[in-house]
Amino acid sequence: MISDPCASSLVAVDGAAVERGGNVLLRPCSAVLGTGEALVITGGNGAGKTTLLTLLCGLSIPTAGTVLIDGSAPDERSPVFRSTVAGMLGLPPLARDLTIEEQLRLVTVSWGAPDRGPTGSHAIAQGLLTRLQIAHLADCFPHELSSGQLQLTGLALTLARPSSLLVLDEPEQRLDAERRGVVARLLAELREQGRGLVVSTHSPQIVDALATQVLDLDAARP
Repeated sequence: MISDPCASSLVAVDGAAVERGGNVLLRPCSAVLGTGEALVITGGNGAGKTTLLTLLCGLSIPTAGTVLIDGSAPDERSPVFRSTVAGMLGLPPLARDLTIEEQLRLVTVSWGAPDRGPTGSHAIAQGLLTRLQIAHLADCFPHELSSGQLQLTGLALTLARPSSLLVLDEPEQRLDAERRGVVARLLAELREQGRGLVVSTHSPQIVDALATQVLDLDAARP
């Protein structure tokens, strides 16, 4: 018997579509993604990029077709699913009275990292802040940051979680070309280390740096 490659894939989308109240939010689309691969989703505003990402993150369900993550339907209440997928769909909530480093350390400790040592919360936080070139903001509070700095902070908080799959909605938002390059290089390194990525973007820079395959949702439009 030949095994179904979709069942053993990190991500398997088969004819997934979403319609609400007679409005088509996502036309049928399909994709299969393995570990260490990056699916970049492109398309104009309203093509359904964010809608597809919400399906992958278990925030909504398709009205047609199927979505599987590591062989199972997404379920945000499942500890296994939550330890597999780390998603950034908009800026994550930030505590006003915690510094950026404290917020990062809170996330890492919540997911089981020790406080100290080479794999501890302090090392993880400092490493991410350094790689994203915002280490000088470690002691700042969220309300002291610019929109671009907040975007990088949100990305750091997402990357601080252990995961096999990163789902990112337009990570280049609010960033200039130099910072987009910083993000693209870091995400490419994570892909090379074995993480799967699904990224929606309007940036050719992100596409060129990351994509092992591209899903153009505009192609599904009539």
